[in-house]
Amino acid sequence: MTRRTFALMIALCLPAALGLAAEKDAGKPGEDGFVSLFNGRDLAGWIGATKGYVAENGLLVCPQKGGGNLYTEKQYGNFHLKFEFKLAEGANNGLGIRTPTGVDAAYHGMELQILDDSSPRYAKLKPYQYHGSIYGVVPCKRGHQNKVGEWNSQEVVADGPKIKVILNGTTIVDADLSTIEKTADGRNHPGLHNKTGHIGFLGHGSRVEFRNIRIKELTE
Repeated sequence: MTRRTFALMIALCLPAALGLAAEKDAGKPGEDGFVSLFNGRDLAGWIGATKGYVAENGLLVCPQKGGGNLYTEKQYGNFHLKFEFKLAEGANNGLGIRTPTGVDAAYHGMELQILDDSSPRYAKLKPYQYHGSIYGVVPCKRGHQNKVGEWNSQEVVADGPKIKVILNGTTIVDADLSTIEKTADGRNHPGLHNKTGHIGFLGHGSRVEFRNIRIKELTE
């Protein structure tokens, strides 16, 4: 076997191996107490728009012209969520938290924006519409997203009324919902008072890739 042939075999087998490793760890707590929400192979454990997303080389992918609301089967109240994402140019998605199914998560739950902030098409958005913002409620701190095509790491800590969003190591939202008397968009957001609900990706027909989706439930 030549050195080139061996290298090619490794390259072909690596994605499958990564997917199997992720599948093995899905649903089982790791040393740090985090549990994988995606097995790397299929959408087991997810409900909703399962035809709008695909498992691809160990990644959870919202393809171009795909999307819809994909939810965890399980509901979560207080939690620490970690994941990585990679955006195509102009991509638009969202992260629903504490949301019921079958409703607009931005109002009947909470939606944290997942968005290509650098795209010219979004140059005139409101501050509460950019990446990481609690949509319509709390604007984010901008300028911490990596370039399009690069991986970003994000954490969301939901602990009672306190919501924290950390993007690439920087806290971009640190909100106490109990202190909000008026929402940024002036609309009613009854979901701000939800104690528990599903976590979901809210796709809008543009490609976004996700990996290393892990969660740790927080005790009261």
